Amino acid sequence: MAIAVEMRGIRKEFPGVVANDDVDFAVEEGEIHALVGENGAGKTTLMNVLYGLYHAEAGTIKIRGQPVQIRKNSDAISLGIGMVHQSFKLVSSFTVAENITLGAESRTGIFLDRKTIHDNVVEISERFGLKVDPDARIQDLPVGVQQRVEILKTLYRNADILVLDEPTAVLTPQETRELFGVIRSLVHEGKTVVFITHKLREVMEISDRVTVMRDGKMVGTKVTKDTSPRELARMMVGREVLLRVKKDKAKTGDIVLRLENLKVRDDRDLMAIRGISLEVRAGEILGVAGVEGNGQRELVDAIVGLRPVVAGSVHISGEAVTTLPVRGRRETGMSCVPEDRYVRGLALPATVEENLIVTGYHKAPMSRAGLLNSKEISNYANEAIKTFDVRTTGKDVPASTLSGGNLQKVVLARELSTHPDLLIAAQPTRGLDIGSIEFVHQRIVDARDRGTAVLLVSAELEEVMSLSDRIAVLYEGEIVGTIDAGKATEDGLGLGMAGITDEDEPEAKEAGHD
Repeated sequence: MAIAVEMRGIRKEFPGVVANDDVDFAVEEGEIHALVGENGAGKTTLMNVLYGLYHAEAGTIKIRGQPVQIRKNSDAISLGIGMVHQSFKLVSSFTVAENITLGAESRTGIFLDRKTIHDNVVEISERFGLKVDPDARIQDLPVGVQQRVEILKTLYRNADILVLDEPTAVLTPQETRELFGVIRSLVHEGKTVVFITHKLREVMEISDRVTVMRDGKMVGTKVTKDTSPRELARMMVGREVLLRVKKDKAKTGDIVLRLENLKVRDDRDLMAIRGISLEVRAGEILGVAGVEGNGQRELVDAIVGLRPVVAGSVHISGEAVTTLPVRGRRETGMSCVPEDRYVRGLALPATVEENLIVTGYHKAPMSRAGLLNSKEISNYANEAIKTFDVRTTGKDVPASTLSGGNLQKVVLARELSTHPDLLIAAQPTRGLDIGSIEFVHQRIVDARDRGTAVLLVSAELEEVMSLSDRIAVLYEGEIVGTIDAGKATEDGLGLGMAGITDEDEPEAKEAGHD
């Protein structure tokens, strides 16, 4: 088969880092080619070189057998290359048609030819089976439709080679299935697709071939049907990886966290949590499944004391804490792994040691009579670094020098070393690679087995299903159903996450009703 993209000896450097180390990469015409690797492996950097967002220090690129120079993204577009980034590049106040044609609008003289723009968008959306309303505003569209708009932007510019960077990161299972149907139809129309992802199950489902990168280098390329998730994970990490969480049946105890008719507003003063009631017992993990933006952040903020409660109550270990500040709630035995480790989880300019003690420095044995006990603090920090395998040159280096996975280990070390009664884990593996995910999952299960009550909030449905003992489905600020994890199906949960709880839908009925 003819080669659509051939990259040879690509070397891209950033200050102190070789992101792509003499990488060779080839994609055949008409195939779906997955590109996988841990965070920092160099996947997105390589594709940004192909798309002209970065300029490599060395290497050559051929498109359909012809040597090319790609110095900016307009060069890539003119060669038929399109890229859909993980963070969408859409103007929220513009319409679908305005976004798709932005920079390439049809004009009559100096005026926009809005009818032609509208008709062109309708034609291309129908041709590729990407149904959109050209007149709808982006801000009013669900994320799955916004992604369609991004794909249509590339197709409108006659892209034959599409690069999709983590395209399923914010999609429900149903939206993911629809996206895969779109990708297959694009290939049927003669397009070539590069699919960057860290979800190995998706690699096995959608791709024809898969290339693995590690530490900026190319590890190898496999025909997908001839490999397995386990082999790919080993290639990505360089060792055997536990892909599914191993845990025994939960041994539950007393209720630790109880929410009663909780109502909370968001930053726009709109009701984000609309009367939620739930309980989490000692020794269990209650997972909250939902597409991002359905109240997860406000729910966590209200529980930990960062956002006021409009109505209802929060109880921890039988104590009403609804009006207590964060420290007061921590005194009841609560710990929290926040969703954004860079903003709320850590002070990056501070040292690793300082970050480890920030929630307990005021208590014995770290302080006595108002004075810090340097010896105890040093011993505690060294032990935490060892126990949680934090890869650092020492406890006194700034946290900013650590990788994302090691930063999350610092947060986990701080929050779990006190053996809390309640752990709030919000998006605990966001942005982590497969090796770090394995470590975080095991630590959460270990805490559960010690009797900690865990509230897990994650946009990753596979993570929720793997870790949880029970699953609550959140949609538009309400719990639409709770189910034992062993009885949950991906389709049923996905329907609930999309707000579909019709009695006629057996899967939705299972996942959406107690």
